[in-house]
Amino acid sequence: MAVQLDHTIVHAHDRRVSAEFLAEVLGLAVGSPMGPFLPVDTGNGVTLDYYQTDGDFTPGHYAFLVPDEEFDTMIGRLERMRVTYFADPGHTEPGRINTLFGGRGAYFDDPSGHNMEIITRPYAR
Repeated sequence: MAVQLDHTIVHAHDRRVSAEFLAEVLGLAVGSPMGPFLPVDTGNGVTLDYYQTDGDFTPGHYAFLVPDEEFDTMIGRLERMRVTYFADPGHTEPGRINTLFGGRGAYFDDPSGHNMEIITRPYAR
C-alpha cells in the first residue's frame, strides 16, 4: 500500500464555525464530533479534524482539488457568503480567479484566518 494522508488537524477559534464554513463552500458535510475534533471528510479518504483553541496559532494553507464542473458553484457560494476570493495566494487580486496549468483556481480566508485554495487542475510537479 502506498503512503496516504489520512487526516490533519486544523486549529480554529470556533471549530463549528470553521468546519461549517468549509463544508458549505465545498458542498460537503460536517461529521459528528470525535472527542475534541469536528471532522470534515473531503471524500478522498482525507479528513480535516477541526480543533478549537483559545490560544494563538499560525494559520495554514489548505488546497483542494475540485471538479471543474463544481468550481463556479463554489465561487457562487463564496459570493453569496460575501467572502472575498483572490486569484493569488498573496490576496492582491480580489474578485478574480487564476488559470494556472490549464485549470482555474481561487484563494480565500476561512473564519480562523487559514488561506484556503480551490483548484481544478493539480499543479505541475
